[in-house]
Amino acid sequence: MKTRRHFIKSGVTAAAVLPLLGVERLFAADSTNAVAALTPTTIKSIMVAVRDGERAVMLDKAMTSLGGMERFVKKGQTVVVKPNIGWDTPPECGANTHPELVGRVVELCFAADAKSVSIFDNTCDQWQRAYANSGIEAIAKKTGATLINGKDESLYRAVKIPGGVKLAEAKVHSLFLDSDVFINVPVLKHHSGSLMTACMKNLMGVIWDRRFYHRTDLHQCIADLLTLKKPDLNILDAYHPMIRNGPRGKSVEDCVLMKTLLVSSDIVAIDAAGAKLLEHKPADVRHIAIAAQMKLGTMDLEQVDIRRFKLT
Repeated sequence: MKTRRHFIKSGVTAAAVLPLLGVERLFAADSTNAVAALTPTTIKSIMVAVRDGERAVMLDKAMTSLGGMERFVKKGQTVVVKPNIGWDTPPECGANTHPELVGRVVELCFAADAKSVSIFDNTCDQWQRAYANSGIEAIAKKTGATLINGKDESLYRAVKIPGGVKLAEAKVHSLFLDSDVFINVPVLKHHSGSLMTACMKNLMGVIWDRRFYHRTDLHQCIADLLTLKKPDLNILDAYHPMIRNGPRGKSVEDCVLMKTLLVSSDIVAIDAAGAKLLEHKPADVRHIAIAAQMKLGTMDLEQVDIRRFKLT
């Protein structure tokens, strides 16, 4: 007899079943009816939620719903794709963004006539090993993207953070500052220090001194950076998120198969949805609540046009 275990990667314990309830809840409402109940002036953001397909197929479906990558990337523009490449672990462990998704993002950018596509991260583990063993190095070569060393301090510039409460200034990677289009492509997972990590926290990888966040006020600093610049597009890899022992994880048994992808320009809304996938209340993830209070996006998903697609 098939139960919810049928949907879980082999070897994951019964405790891993719980986040699947978050997937069912996010996809339970009919998006057309939900949006019809709102007036046009109350809809702040659009988010596409796709499930039950492979990563590249789900991304294609989401981008078609949003009008294609060409809505975000124009001919001749420079694009930066920022995955999570923080850890020296293989793709199946869920610590980093999966290379298949990153590769498809790059392909769509070039199909939209981008002049260049660069990829980088200020890694936690040794950067050459993290780039190689995550699979990101190989996919960058395959798709023609330029892989940049995120551990080269000369590529960072000291800038003021205009609305920063605790993060008033920081050394920020020049690619984040100077690119025409910035696409944020993190992985959804548990985090021991911040409860979860998704789109907002992934931007710590554009800062030189990551430890400043932890020494000061992690959640406030995560929100503060958004007052400098927000990504043009956020693509959240929730295919097999890590639900415990994050952010590095211990084994594939820390992951659960959700086969879900979220896409939105509203970084707060997409993180709020990610929180629900992991069975958290968005308001309980402090940096989401702070960013919403700072009016950097909405965490009230009732005010978001969520376009839901099940592929099978």
